Amino acid sequence: MENILNKQIGELVAQDYRTAAIFNAHGIDFCCRGNRKVNDVCDLKKINKQQLENQLQQVFTEKTTGEPDFRAWPLDLLADYIEKTHHRYVSEKSPVLQQFLTKLCKVHGERHPELFTIHEAFNDLAKELASHMKKEELILFPFIRKMINHKITHQPLEKPHFGSVENPINMMEHEHTEAGELLQVIEKNTNGYTPPADACNTYRVTFAMLKEFEEDLHKHIHLENNILFPKAIALEKEQDVAV
Repeated sequence: MENILNKQIGELVAQDYRTAAIFNAHGIDFCCRGNRKVNDVCDLKKINKQQLENQLQQVFTEKTTGEPDFRAWPLDLLADYIEKTHHRYVSEKSPVLQQFLTKLCKVHGERHPELFTIHEAFNDLAKELASHMKKEELILFPFIRKMINHKITHQPLEKPHFGSVENPINMMEHEHTEAGELLQVIEKNTNGYTPPADACNTYRVTFAMLKEFEEDLHKHIHLENNILFPKAIALEKEQDVAV
């Protein structure tokens, strides 16, 4: 295997998603900023390179856990999976969390004013994700499916109004970064999703749900930034359909 330290973070996570837990433990963003090399991030964050390399190498030598190899999936299938799994998750969980956070602010806001910051950040996140997912479902994903159909049937492929597929992808990646920044605000103000000593059951459930929401969104963004988007760009270049 090529020197792990010289590989991009997103490439390693795409190869084996179990490495995401290792990067997360070291405070390394593997989804929104997965295009950085491991070596460069270690230098930036002053992380022990040998220790991190050994941890990553151990993952690759262990037996797999049955996680699908999303890199081998056809792009239309991967887009369907993201839409049916992760988009649906966001749509279902967002209103529940908003309701819980509203209740927490009313009941506990006086003693824990940070709840208002968490509530505002999550509302912004939910709003941005709803708009973001709609653009993917109505514009980007349908064009990816058209490229796959063109590859199979060789039927004419009309050039999209947005020019190259890189244009909406760049926008989606920018919005992923913004979502990641809002998650950081939430994580910081929840003290890493740790409820205070006087937390009621709703308080604890809400923080657990927020942690799960972050984990799901990290995987969601990873599948797009590190697998779906690069492969879609490569497919477009292969078919020479860009303006």
